[in-house]
Amino acid sequence: MFTGIIQGIAKVIDIKKIDTCYIYVMHFPNVLLTGLNLGASVANNGCCLTVTNIEKNYVSFMLIKETLNLTNLGELKIGDMVNIERAAKLSDEIGGHLMSGHIVTTATISKIKNSINNKEVWFELLDKKQMKYILHKGFIGIDGISLTVSNIYNKGLCVNLIPETLKRTSLGMKTIADKVNIEIDSYTQAIIKTVESFLSQTNISMLTKNTFN
Repeated sequence: MFTGIIQGIAKVIDIKKIDTCYIYVMHFPNVLLTGLNLGASVANNGCCLTVTNIEKNYVSFMLIKETLNLTNLGELKIGDMVNIERAAKLSDEIGGHLMSGHIVTTATISKIKNSINNKEVWFELLDKKQMKYILHKGFIGIDGISLTVSNIYNKGLCVNLIPETLKRTSLGMKTIADKVNIEIDSYTQAIIKTVESFLSQTNISMLTKNTFN
């Protein structure tokens, strides 16, 4: 599990293709290396990946085709910066909201509005079916960052970014048409699915009752 609080930014140093998979090599800052072991789970732009190799500050991850197709990691180039969060410990403060590292879709930046101490960013989701799980003032994970939805429309959503978020994450480097990873808040998703299931069963029950009475 993760908290949506980015702990550092890593640079893509190398990308190697091995059969149908790719090995991504990242340069980690020292603060992210303490206690890092092979097999550890690390969120890269919000996507949970497994550490496959560690050599000094160089940390490697293996990405399969499904991950490359579903996330923005398949579009990374050498020199790009990636948001990094180590897996949460039981003693950690939950500064954002609990996240699984499972990306459900991507979104592209459709509009950016700058003002004093605030950047308003609008995103258009690739999979519009996910919009029913996105609520005004609800949680959402964008490239691994726990954010609050400030506005929604039929195709996507808007968030407001403060200077600290822009400084500590890669979102400050993003421009129009750039792609980001989206993780839906699992609790919101569970509640909506439960309500939908209940309403569906209720409608079936009422239809059956009216048909045979």
